[in-house]
Amino acid sequence: MLAGVAVIFAIDTFAPLDIEIAVLYAVVVIASADFLGRRGILLVCAVCVLQTLLSYAIVHSESFQSGPVLRALIGLCAIGIATLAALRNRAAAESLSDQAALLDLTHDAIFVRDRNDVITYWNAGAEELYGWPRKEALGQKASDLLKTKYPPSAGPMEQIDDPSRWQGELVHTRRDGLEVWVVSRWAVQRDERGRPIATMETNSGITEQKQAEDALNHARSQLEHVTRISTLGELTASIAHEVNQPLAAIVTNGEASLRWLLRDEPNIEEVRRAVERMIANGRRASDVITRLRALARKGNPSHTVLTLNDIVADVIPLVEREMHNNDVALKLDLQAPAPPVFGDRVQLAQVVINLVVNAIHAMSQTGGRTRLLSISSKASLEDSNSQLAVLEIEDTGTGIDPKIASDIFTAFHTTKADGMGMGLSISRTIVESHGGSISATPGDRWGALFTICLPVQQQVDATAAAEFSC
Repeated sequence: MLAGVAVIFAIDTFAPLDIEIAVLYAVVVIASADFLGRRGILLVCAVCVLQTLLSYAIVHSESFQSGPVLRALIGLCAIGIATLAALRNRAAAESLSDQAALLDLTHDAIFVRDRNDVITYWNAGAEELYGWPRKEALGQKASDLLKTKYPPSAGPMEQIDDPSRWQGELVHTRRDGLEVWVVSRWAVQRDERGRPIATMETNSGITEQKQAEDALNHARSQLEHVTRISTLGELTASIAHEVNQPLAAIVTNGEASLRWLLRDEPNIEEVRRAVERMIANGRRASDVITRLRALARKGNPSHTVLTLNDIVADVIPLVEREMHNNDVALKLDLQAPAPPVFGDRVQLAQVVINLVVNAIHAMSQTGGRTRLLSISSKASLEDSNSQLAVLEIEDTGTGIDPKIASDIFTAFHTTKADGMGMGLSISRTIVESHGGSISATPGDRWGALFTICLPVQQQVDATAAAEFSC
């Protein structure tokens, strides 16, 4: 810079040019704003002014002419204007620098990338979260540096209502190769034509939260399994009866087949019919065992398209003996065709078994009225755009004490002497995880009415079910 000032001074003083070379001092002042502070710019301005005046004094000391004076004034004005512009630019740069420094105080990772996905800003939080120093991150493509993965629940920006903002969960890779989950928020800056020019991305690490959620889901799965086994233990007599019936029928038809074959003239047609009945009963027994194994096994939820009528059909054979032993009549009112839902067959069967067994036990001590278990299914419109599949289970038992009505779905709350208080709590968790709701109200005359509402299959997002209410 000093060399430039000296060259301009020499040309302005000794070169026989009839132009105001001092105007070039303005370039020196503007250039100084890139690396000097306010005082430094003012000092450069003062040096340039003194050089301009000194050059004029040397060249025009013997005569006074208006032309050289005017050119000198023009040079001084150019230096002054350049100084003001340099000071303003320096002040704006310092303000932006201070604001950028504030971003380093947050624990969130913040970085900016241009329209080509190249990183142009990288704060201290990003250095800490990802392990990449600012010098190494700047100029890199964000998608290549972080190896961004988009979970199924994170849709592309083109599918959101506001194309200038996006929020979701992402998986990034640190410098050491470890993957981290983040909640990511994007804000897109656009030009006057609406074209994106830069994107600021703010990320908060949630890896520990995800690990805690996985551990909680595993613990809940274990608890659900224990509850299912406990429920199946209570239904042992009913299950044994359900299996023994087809086995006894197989034996009876087998004996009948032998008698038809041992006749002087074997009746092959009767034998064929008996064998067909044996095969049908064998399949029935196999179906019962399959349902029991599904309820008893450990495993992750497996969501498929089904109906609530299918769940009722799975559960009724398992509780028939229990209803018979407690003199409970069954009334079914199932809508056909039933609306499809998206859910796990085993988990939903567990919910219905819990509610049915509770209803049977609630009616076991009542007298003077019919013990009736009513199960109905129907479709219900929540609003003009949402449809629900509804399953209602009503009994004529002792009903729900208003004092505890708000606590019946709370964990460890039970009215049974030998109960764990987990059945209804787990049932609510399962139903809500399917995007639905479960509620309990007094029955029409006696007992209680439990209502399960699930979104129909057309309304379900398999990756992230929305909340519904009856």
